[in-house]
Amino acid sequence: MDWAGWAVFGLIATAALTAVMIAAQLAGLTRLDLPLLLGSVFTGDPDRARVAGFFAHLVVGQGFALGYTAAFALWGRATWWLGMVLGAVHVSVALGAVVPLLAGVHPRLASGRAGPASRATLEPPGLLGLNYGVQTPVGAVVAHLVYGLALGLALGAR
Repeated sequence: MDWAGWAVFGLIATAALTAVMIAAQLAGLTRLDLPLLLGSVFTGDPDRARVAGFFAHLVVGQGFALGYTAAFALWGRATWWLGMVLGAVHVSVALGAVVPLLAGVHPRLASGRAGPASRATLEPPGLLGLNYGVQTPVGAVVAHLVYGLALGLALGAR
């Protein structure tokens, strides 16, 4: 396993995931703005939040790349299809558990139970992120499959 290359490949895979998510947003398939969602944890200013969120997403992507690399090392091989399997598990946990629970810890994200007195500035994503559009889960699944594919290909070629 290429332990020296995981960081570079993690950046490439995260860039690919981000490109798919941005393309889905620009195509009107989702209203999910991942850099804004992540960055607004740190600041209420939307422009600064997008910058902070972009860098936070890169860091998180690196963490997942390390996890994928460890799984590939454990299995003794990295392939495109194993990467996609990991991507499917990753997005299942993200959409099924992390996204719905995010409102409980995010300082600017409304919960599904927020009343009129809520001072939250972002709407809750809901289960599978469906509050950001019915195609949001599709875009997220495709993006995470691309992430796993990119890592599996890059690490398997070394």
